[in-house]
Formats: sequence, C-alpha cells, structure tokens
Amino acid sequence: MKFMSQNSLFAILLRSAWWISMLVAAALIFVGIAVVPPAYALFPICGAVPFIIISGIAAWKQRNKPSQTRVDQTTQALMAMPWATFADQLEIALRNDGCQVKRLKTDAADFEVARPGAGRALVSARRWKAARTGIEALERLQAARSAAGAGEGIYVTLGEISAPAQAYAAKNDIRVLDAEALTQLFRRQPL
Repeated sequence: MKFMSQNSLFAILLRSAWWISMLVAAALIFVGIAVVPPAYALFPICGAVPFIIISGIAAWKQRNKPSQTRVDQTTQALMAMPWATFADQLEIALRNDGCQVKRLKTDAADFEVARPGAGRALVSARRWKAARTGIEALERLQAARSAAGAGEGIYVTLGEISAPAQAYAAKNDIRVLDAEALTQLFRRQPL
C-alpha cells in the first residue's frame, strides 16, 4: 500500500537532506512569530510540526549514509584493485558484516554467503568494474541462484545498471550493491 506519492512534498523532503525540512519548519515558525498577527500565529507554528517530524525521519534514515566524498574515495580505491585483491577485500568485508562466506568457482557467482537465520545468497562480483550492466549478467546469477536453491542474489557493481536490468533485479529479488552500498560495506576496513 502506498501512503504518499513519490512526487509529493513530503516524499521529496524524505529523500532530501534532513536540514531542508528543518529550514522549512524554522521559516514557518518565524512567519508565525514575526509576520502573522498574534491571534493567528498558532496556525503557521502548528504547520511547522509535520516538517519537524519529516526532518527527524530523514535524519534517522540518513544517519549511516556515507558522504559523496567517501563514496568517491572508495570507488577509486576499488577500481584500482585487481580481481584477486578485490575478492579478498570483499570476502573480509562480508565476514565483518556477519556473513559466513564460501568462494565459488562458477561464471555466474563468485561467493555463497549465509547469515545465521537469514538463509543463503549467491554473490556475483567479478564484473564490479563494468561501466554499465545489462540484464544478461543478472540472468546468469538468477539461473545459478535457482540451481543452488539460494534465497537471494547479490550483484556487485560500481557502474551503472540499465533500466531493464534494474527491473529484472527487482522482479527476481536480486539486490544490487552499488558504490554507495559498497562504501557502507567497506566502512570497517581500510582500502
């Protein structure tokens, strides 16, 4: 069930920096105190409450989000690595994230990961440097996942995912670890 349109003011503010909502709330409070007659001052001040709540929700959702500078630094470091180094670093990061990791030697998947109580997933990471990913790589991962009986597929890339590939991933429960997600994953280890 959708509670609000993706283009509504509150949906846009939820995706924006938390301080923007707080700025709107401060402006409404200022108008209520300085501009509106005292008999009506309560209306704009009360109108600020939803923006304060949206600001809190946005701040909570963004609390662990890495900065764009950090994402760019991590992307550069990961792009400079050869496959063997990247695979070792990814394995360490997955273990640090609480996963049990097993390396695979297939064309479609590079790792099998399991988290206690969460099931197994196949991870395809060999094309992490590809500038653009199409649907073919995701179809191979999905076929390997089905054959292995894994509950989830994870595709690792620093590049762009085409629109058909994004739709395929969403339809088939394939999670894409992009530059921001990889920055989050590698947050505990130096690169």
